[in-house]
Amino acid sequence: MNRRAIIMLIGGAAAWPLAARTQQAPLPVVGFLNATSPSSWKPYLDAFWHGLNEAGFVESRNVAIEYRWAEGHYERLPSLAADLVRRQVSVLVSTGGAGPLLAAKAATTTIPIVFTAGNDPVRMGVVASLNRPGGNITGVNLFVTEMVSKRLGLLRELVPTADLVAVLSNPTNPSTEDQLNDVQQASRAAGQRIHILSARTDQELDAAFRTMTELKAGALLVAADPYFTSRRSYVIALAVRHLIPAIYEQREHAMAGGLMSYGTSLPDGYRQAGRYTGRILKGEKPADLPVLQSSRFEFVINLTAAKVLGLEVPPTLLARADEVIE
Repeated sequence: MNRRAIIMLIGGAAAWPLAARTQQAPLPVVGFLNATSPSSWKPYLDAFWHGLNEAGFVESRNVAIEYRWAEGHYERLPSLAADLVRRQVSVLVSTGGAGPLLAAKAATTTIPIVFTAGNDPVRMGVVASLNRPGGNITGVNLFVTEMVSKRLGLLRELVPTADLVAVLSNPTNPSTEDQLNDVQQASRAAGQRIHILSARTDQELDAAFRTMTELKAGALLVAADPYFTSRRSYVIALAVRHLIPAIYEQREHAMAGGLMSYGTSLPDGYRQAGRYTGRILKGEKPADLPVLQSSRFEFVINLTAAKVLGLEVPPTLLARADEVIE
């Protein structure tokens, strides 16, 4: 073997381990925890991926994502969060309400957590302040619970003759108590009678709507809840079947045939969470990233649904809508 061949052989052998290490270098892993199911959350998941892309990360190319879905069973969230922590993910993203966030917080004090949630994170005790969260948690406040009294007011404008308004809530959702406190205060201030009903399964949803009919409820306020979002089409179908005017939290409800919706833009919030996740993967600390506040609110009216219910939408209400579906 000549000198040139020996040098090439030695040089190649020395390079092989480096090349192997480069090819086998593990991707950073993002743990994605959600209270519902992937099929119902696709628009928001797409928005999260878009935010990650804006930060320079593409799934399976330079970042891996481990998904954990509770499928509406909130009691599974602690074990799902613990599993992601055991896998030593680089960032834990909690989405779909307060339940996943509280489960993630209980599971780790060291892994960075990025959340999307509708409760005030300071009042929940997950961050020290909005501007300087401290600790290992930051994210996006979607103002879900703060909107419930506004929804009641809009519903009363559309159906002023409703003597009784039903309020549909999920008792297993940690944010339910705050929402019910707000709607009770708002109803007392407005002199509006309300009746609170609970549901966490399809069977309980059926029973709740039968009770609304028996009580002759004139309108329905659907509390913000990931399970209700995942069963959006079913809840809307029940409202139509029982001829009950209802208001929901998200634009997607009105797009799917619901009468009205008022709330923040979830896709925009999830995109922001994706961008924060990317920034943390690049080395920024959650403690230094202020909690983002949703600033995009959407009021949508579905006139087709109003016609089915025999309702005439006041021009003043139409004028304030961000979108009118005909």
